[in-house]
Amino acid sequence: MIEHIGPQLFNGLVLGAFYAIVALGLSLIMNLTGTINMAHGSFMTLAGYLAFTMVSRGTSFWFALIAAPLIAVIVGVIVERTLVRPLYKREPFYSLLMTFGLSLMAEEIYRLIWGPNGVPFSPPHALDGAASLGFMVFPTFRIFIVVVLIVAIVALALFLTRTRFGLRLRAAVQDSEMIAALGTNTQVLYAVNFGLGIFLAGIAGVLAAGMLGLSPTSGNNLLMPAFVTVIIGGMGSLFGSIVGGLLIGIAISLTTLFIPAASEVSMYILMAVVLMVRPRGLFGEEGIFG
Repeated sequence: MIEHIGPQLFNGLVLGAFYAIVALGLSLIMNLTGTINMAHGSFMTLAGYLAFTMVSRGTSFWFALIAAPLIAVIVGVIVERTLVRPLYKREPFYSLLMTFGLSLMAEEIYRLIWGPNGVPFSPPHALDGAASLGFMVFPTFRIFIVVVLIVAIVALALFLTRTRFGLRLRAAVQDSEMIAALGTNTQVLYAVNFGLGIFLAGIAGVLAAGMLGLSPTSGNNLLMPAFVTVIIGGMGSLFGSIVGGLLIGIAISLTTLFIPAASEVSMYILMAVVLMVRPRGLFGEEGIFG
């Protein structure tokens, strides 16, 4: 049993990185616009299916890994401009219902186009096999996933802290009316912010398709753990989303090893414990929604 703890911990980190990057996209959208995007998982699934279609028609996996999320971003920005933007001034309940209905519609569209059953989507041959990490042997594709997700998270952090546009996004979270009064087009900020969240979800969707499989509901299956990640990490904290995702991934993996029947419940137990100790989450900021 002890010799399995190391691989399970690494599996937990991979799973937690998925939850973290999906939660980062959710947090970006919620922090700025107050929109609870229940269709976030649908954009993950869309990117996965687009990548599957590209690869099945002879396109390189490496090209599909970037192109599929970008196409999902275009669809997401159109959705933001036509369906989500009119609800910014209303209570979050309205956007929650609208995006929930959108996710149900998306599932049916995916079933009509790609069929109701899962489709095979394997990683490229270059990522087949396993690599030795010194203390264990681990699948090469999962190591690649960790590297990609770390690069994406670091790139997001640099964008938000080192670029003028990123600083404007962070400032808009604190006071969007002041940013608008200073001459910044907040509608552009909202669209870019929404698209950035979808891009992160799209990358996670393509990678998840190669590791967890691809079906019309695959993205939505990762959505609830992502929301729990946001709650544990704390509303308003992107760093909290990363920490929360890793904690949930490790908790699920270790519970799977020792008490398999309780693996799905472990993240909710962890959430309850965190909220009892710190109701705003680990790094939540008081007064900030989402």
